[in-house]
Amino acid sequence: MGLFDFFKKKPAAPKVVVEVLYPQTWENGEAPVEPTVLAAEVLQPTPGEAVEIQVPSHIAAEDVAPVAEVVETVETETETETETETETETETETETETAVTSETNLDEGLTKTRKTWSERWNAFMANFRSVDEDFFEELEETLIGADVGAQTALQLTDELRNEVKLQNAKSKADISRVIIDKLVEHYRSQGVNEDASMHFAPEGPTVILFVGVNGVGKTTTIGKMSARYKAEGKQVVLAAADTFRAGATQQLQAWGERNGIPVVAGAANADPASVVYDGVKTAIETNADILFVDTAGRLQNNVNLMQELAKMKRIITRELPNEPQEVLLALDATTGQNALQQARLFKDSTDVTGIVLTKLDGTAKGGIILPIRNELHLPVKWVGLGEQVGDLQPFDADDFAKSLFGSLLIGDDK
Repeated sequence: MGLFDFFKKKPAAPKVVVEVLYPQTWENGEAPVEPTVLAAEVLQPTPGEAVEIQVPSHIAAEDVAPVAEVVETVETETETETETETETETETETETETAVTSETNLDEGLTKTRKTWSERWNAFMANFRSVDEDFFEELEETLIGADVGAQTALQLTDELRNEVKLQNAKSKADISRVIIDKLVEHYRSQGVNEDASMHFAPEGPTVILFVGVNGVGKTTTIGKMSARYKAEGKQVVLAAADTFRAGATQQLQAWGERNGIPVVAGAANADPASVVYDGVKTAIETNADILFVDTAGRLQNNVNLMQELAKMKRIITRELPNEPQEVLLALDATTGQNALQQARLFKDSTDVTGIVLTKLDGTAKGGIILPIRNELHLPVKWVGLGEQVGDLQPFDADDFAKSLFGSLLIGDDK
C-alpha cells in the first residue's frame, strides 16, 4: 500500500453502541441482569432521509415521547423564555417612562459650576492683601478662568474698580460682597428687555427649527421638548431633516416611537429641504400644533451648509408665511468658550431666536451663560440638566444668578 493509498481508502462505517438511558422496567424489584443495548449504524446526514430506530420491545410505547411532543416542549420553553425577556423589557420601559417624570432643579444642575466658582473665588480672596492694580488684574484672570469670556471679564473689572472706590470697601468681606453684588447686577441687567419666552403661531402649526453643530444634543433636545409639549396637550410632528449624519433619522424616529409622535423622514442623503417641505405639509394636513425640524450639524464656516439652512427657511416661509416662530441654537455647555464662538457665528449667519444650553449638569463651565447674554444678547430659553425628559427646563435668569452666586454671599456671612 502506497503512502497516499491510506487516504484514498474509504473507511468502513463504524458501529456505535447506544445505551438506552430511558427508565427500564424492573421485575421483582431487581434491576435487569444485562442492560438492554441498541446497535445503530452511524450514517452521514442526508437531507430528506429519515433513519428509523427500533425501540427495544421491553420499553413501553407510552414511555417514549413522540418527536413532535419533544419539539413542542422545546418551543414552549423557548416561548416562555421569550415572554420572560419581553416582560423584562416592558418593565424596563415602564421604569424609564416613570423616570422621565423626575426633574433635576437648577440648583442641583449647577453643582459643578457653582463648586468651580466657589473654589476659584476662595482661592482669589485667600490672596487678598489690598485693593490695588494687582488685585484687579488677578480678578480679571479669575473671571476669565470661570468662562465668563475676556470681553465680559474686562468690562466687569472696569466697573468694579469704580464700584469699590464708590463704596469705600476695604475689608475682605466688604470687597467680596461688592464684587458678587456687581456680578449679579451685571448679569441681570443683560436680561432687561430680553424675550426668553417661546413664541407660537396664533393659528396653524408653529415651526421650531433646531440648529447647531453635531454632538451638542439637538436631536435629544427635540425628543425631550416634543414629549413635554405633547404632555401639555399639543399635537406634535417631527421632521428628520438631518439626512447626512448616520443614525440621526433613526434616533429621531426612536424618540417619536417612544413618545407616540409621528416623524416625517426621507431616504439617506436625501435633500433636507424636501424633508422639511414634507414635514410642513404633514403638519398642515394633520392640523398639528407644533412642527419640530431637526437639521444637520452646521459647520459654522461652511457656506454651503448655511445656504442649505436658508433654503429650508424659504420653503417653510413659502408654505407658512409667519414661520418659523423659533430658531433655537443648541449649545453644549461642556465646550465652554467654543460654545460662545459657535453662538457668535450662528447669530451672524442665521436668525437665531434663542439658545438651548445642553449638558449643564455635567460641566463646571456654566458661566458661559454670562458672555452669551453680555456679548451676543441672545436669550437662553432652555437648559438641559440631566438625561430625563423632565430635566429639560425653561431657563430662569434670577434662579440662575441665585444658584451660581448665592452660595458665595452666604459663605461670606459665616
